[in-house]
Amino acid sequence: MKVTTFTLEMLTAPVEPARGFPKDARLDRATSVSPEYARFLYGLVGGPWSWTDRLEWSRQQWLDELSIVGTEFWILYGGGVPLGYAHLCPSLAKGGTQVEIRYFGLTEQSIGRGLGGRLLEHGIRAAWSLSDRFAVPAVTRVWVHTCTLDGPAALANYQNRGLVICAVEEDEQFEPDLALGSWVSTGGPEDKAEHPYTYVREPASHQHAGCGEYTGKGHDPVSL
Repeated sequence: MKVTTFTLEMLTAPVEPARGFPKDARLDRATSVSPEYARFLYGLVGGPWSWTDRLEWSRQQWLDELSIVGTEFWILYGGGVPLGYAHLCPSLAKGGTQVEIRYFGLTEQSIGRGLGGRLLEHGIRAAWSLSDRFAVPAVTRVWVHTCTLDGPAALANYQNRGLVICAVEEDEQFEPDLALGSWVSTGGPEDKAEHPYTYVREPASHQHAGCGEYTGKGHDPVSL
């Protein structure tokens, strides 16, 4: 399958404040997310969109990434359960800090409620203000990857929030006919008939990196 990956960036912080959420939703900042909860959010939000690259990560791999100084999760809740989240991951670069919106999306049941754009607005502003909360240099760039395997409104959502495409890459990737879904991705038993490709490892040259960690082929996913 041919997959197109887009890198988008923002080089100046937005001036306008982010829009608020409905009264039945709240946004929480989390800086002490456990590997277990990070993996749960990853599977819950990413299951319908082929987020697979980290399902086989060890607990230590999750812990190593979560230990990066400046890592933040902004988790949207409603009715006592998560509706979506943004995972911010900073890195030092010449001239300041660059913040990747590493993972972002809504749960499948939350799509279509007008929450995706609002959550992204808050995530972008949180990324720009990261140095106010952590001992890192001032932020000079906020960026993200998305791809054609993501939700159909993902690219437009990023662009409508002020992110601009700065790179485009196409490559061939192996992709099962069906995404795993949130149930299997969060650890539930799989239906072998429904997901015949689950956990079947292709040769390295054909492995799908998942809409996640950028490896030169991978991308960061978004669902609205």
